[in-house]
Amino acid sequence: MLISLLRALLLYIIIVFSIKFMGKRQISELQTSELVVTLLISDIASIPMQNSAQPLFSGLIPIVVLVCCEIFISHFMVKNSKFRKLICGSAVIIISEGKILQKELEKLRMSVDELYEQLHEMDIFSVKDVAFAIIETNGKMSVLKKSERQTPDSSSLGIDTPENVLEFVVISNGEINNLSLSSCGLSKNWIDEILSKKKLNVSDVYIMTANKNKEFNVIKKEKT
Repeated sequence: MLISLLRALLLYIIIVFSIKFMGKRQISELQTSELVVTLLISDIASIPMQNSAQPLFSGLIPIVVLVCCEIFISHFMVKNSKFRKLICGSAVIIISEGKILQKELEKLRMSVDELYEQLHEMDIFSVKDVAFAIIETNGKMSVLKKSERQTPDSSSLGIDTPENVLEFVVISNGEINNLSLSSCGLSKNWIDEILSKKKLNVSDVYIMTANKNKEFNVIKKEKT
């Protein structure tokens, strides 16, 4: 029982790191080769995990080989656009100036219902509002609305807006995040000064966020 548990734990760790080495992407964003390797890894890992009589290396070696192949293919696709097109395909325009390109839909084996379902998810309820719709190589649809149908932004309205500043969590559950502090150009002394003014210790803070402009927000821990 203990051996099976250790084998399962070891395989889990190896698979997690294998997927991490291949890149940080969600399942819906995986390219064809990445999805195939992910499915193969899960199948190969299940064999030694379920059968304790199966040597552990019989599962580990194919996983390592697959990951190495995927990393090599990924690097080669970056260098060679023709090879990338062969493996991943190319983006396809399915709507142009409000007109559905029926032949392209048929090539993609995409029904009209599926097309409209994806448009509705983007709050688009008329094809006439679409300048271009493209099916990307990962299967997702990107849409550019016609200019008269786009939501006006501050620049088009002539409104000055403040600069967007990234906010970091500098304290989480009573622990200082040094990486977040350095990312917004602040120091532990600055935190100590802020907390001393509020008569708080670091251990009293549940969440503290800050940005490079030294704007901050402090949420105290709830008393239990």
